Amino acid sequence: MGKTYLIDTNSIIDYLDNKLSKKANDLIDSITPKISVISRIELLGWPGASEAQTKVLEDFISNSEVYSLDEPVIIKTIQENIQNKTARCHYCCYSHRQQTCNYHA
Repeated sequence: MGKTYLIDTNSIIDYLDNKLSKKANDLIDSITPKISVISRIELLGWPGASEAQTKVLEDFISNSEVYSLDEPVIIKTIQENIQNKTARCHYCCYSHRQQTCNYHA
């Protein structure tokens, strides 16, 4: 089984605004995007979106595989955050202590 990617809301917005690198854009272009229901809610819940923007978002979502928020998705997301060292540590980010973590290293 090949790699799969769960694309977050900010990455989707950057992709649609052509703000990602060519490599990242090419990657998203080459796959069926996988997004969470949370991203769907965030994207379609944007109050300032025009009809044209909403249509672009709806088209992207309809061409994506949308994961519901169930226990396997929660566990997989946690594991990928840890594996990719994108999870923020409690010391630096949440407790506001001045220690260095993998996220800030």
